[in-house]
Amino acid sequence: MDEITLKGEKTLVIASGRAHPELAEEIAQELGTELLPINAYDFANGEMYVRSGESVRGKDVFLLQSHPYPLNNWLMEQLIMVDSMKRASAKRITVVSPFYPYARQDKKGRGREPISARLVADLYQTAGADRIMSVDLHTAQIQGFFDGPVDHLFAIPLLADHIRAQVADDEITVVSPDTGRVRVAEQWAERLGGAPLAFVHKSRDLTKPNKAVSKQVVGEIEGRTCVLIDDMIDTGGTIAGAVKVLKDAGAKDVIIAATHPVFSDPAAERLAACGAREVVVTNTLPIPEEKRFDSLTVLSIAPILAKAIKEVFADGSVTSLFDGHA
Repeated sequence: MDEITLKGEKTLVIASGRAHPELAEEIAQELGTELLPINAYDFANGEMYVRSGESVRGKDVFLLQSHPYPLNNWLMEQLIMVDSMKRASAKRITVVSPFYPYARQDKKGRGREPISARLVADLYQTAGADRIMSVDLHTAQIQGFFDGPVDHLFAIPLLADHIRAQVADDEITVVSPDTGRVRVAEQWAERLGGAPLAFVHKSRDLTKPNKAVSKQVVGEIEGRTCVLIDDMIDTGGTIAGAVKVLKDAGAKDVIIAATHPVFSDPAAERLAACGAREVVVTNTLPIPEEKRFDSLTVLSIAPILAKAIKEVFADGSVTSLFDGHA
């Protein structure tokens, strides 16, 4: 296996779980190295076995795992991989989770609820992770759940640059799907040349998952191209409802931009039929062929992850990759 060595002192190793090998291969290619050979399989009862095919003693291991459905399986596999690297005497273990598991459960909305995003951070730490790297966390506070460095990467430059090329001559409004993401919408607006902001007012039943109703839009959107942004699209109901609200309020066109394409059924059908001109996402999660549709554009997050891995390995600055916004 090819390895990257820095001044003869440190050796970088990229390892990957089985959830999204295509992304791992892209990252390794960007870094000019190869993935660590991993022997992984399941027992008949679902129990997982993981073992590195080569020594990682004294090496700087970056352990990549995406978390599509079934999320719990892939999270468990990643935890077992971290434990195996720790017991194999890796010098430092960085968990690379582009889509952070359980990120939506980052606070208590009602009594007796868990804070599962914190639990995941505790699990990573207990397993032996020294550092976490993730993309577009559901809320920035998740960084404080892990007692160690957390590299919070952003897909906004990648997504916004693509969209800017598509709407160069349009009057644009950046639309947040709710009030909670207005701060992120401001970063989008800045990236798109100071575009005005709007947000969609919605109501949510906290007792029912994946149920939210978009009601009305606040902001200037009539006759304009709306860039509707979010961190993830799960079943697609909220975002498809927001497109309808925007169209009914006089929007000329709608482009959807989201980092994490969870795409639980029936998201693909809803997005394909919602009337958006384009749905732009990244490949933090794998998208099966049956969940792809004509208006879908998938951008690779691999160059951003590879640059961040290189900076961490060389003890450089991850913040510099995002013009100081990280």
